[in-house]
Amino acid sequence: MRFSERYKFKPIREAIQIDSIDAALRNSLWSFLQLYIWDSVVTDRYTGGSFFDMNESICNLFVQLWLNHFKLPVDTLQDNWIDTCEWLRERFFEFKWYEVYDFIEFVACNYPLQNKKNFIDACNQSMERECSAYRFVDRIITRITDEEEVESIEQALKKSKGPVRTHLQTALEKLSNREKPDYRNSIKESISAVESLVENALGAKGTLGKLTKKLEEDAGLHPALAKALNNLYGYTSDADGIRHAIHESEQLSFEDAKFFLVICSAFANLINSKIPGSK
Repeated sequence: MRFSERYKFKPIREAIQIDSIDAALRNSLWSFLQLYIWDSVVTDRYTGGSFFDMNESICNLFVQLWLNHFKLPVDTLQDNWIDTCEWLRERFFEFKWYEVYDFIEFVACNYPLQNKKNFIDACNQSMERECSAYRFVDRIITRITDEEEVESIEQALKKSKGPVRTHLQTALEKLSNREKPDYRNSIKESISAVESLVENALGAKGTLGKLTKKLEEDAGLHPALAKALNNLYGYTSDADGIRHAIHESEQLSFEDAKFFLVICSAFANLINSKIPGSK
């Protein structure tokens, strides 16, 4: 096992799949196409012959794929379901990462699937589990992690040292763990990074809630920003058992943990600019 695998040191663009799709996510998305769409058109009587008469909706989808997605002559569309699906499978696993999203979005928009919501929900669950930067919103795949958010996290990781960087790195690792994401403790690590940075910058010990007032006085932090930071700390102290007892009735998501990592990184960058030398 490589060092980076043992200690899970990954850049933000690798931890959150922004310009890539790994094998696990690609395999899952193809499997959902197979389970929710391809398998639904095959009947017990189908023997591998012509499929143009067995399901009008699937035939219309494939004609649309040839005409408007692949931009191929429609007379190259084979009248054999098994051969056509095999050709499509080969293309899918050769697609560039963005072509995978193009394809599943096109299918979601052009096939009248009765359980389309289940298909979209399954894709979204897989994209969340594998830390994709994208989700279906209605039937359109939308980026939920923008460039400014990524740059904020990268800058904070680059400029921070010691416990602050450790907290931020741990928050990223817990957020992006493909097998067992820990959103609760990712949020805790994010807010702890800011708490540690403020203590270091002010040379004073105490909770972030108590130190925000001193940030106003010593660093000239605007009262509205100090209040916002104090409110974030208050949320982690009170909500969903992040720092205290767990409330079983509430759930935390990738989006929750990502928000805290982004906003705490932004606060870390702001404090570093207000108090030079704070790390």
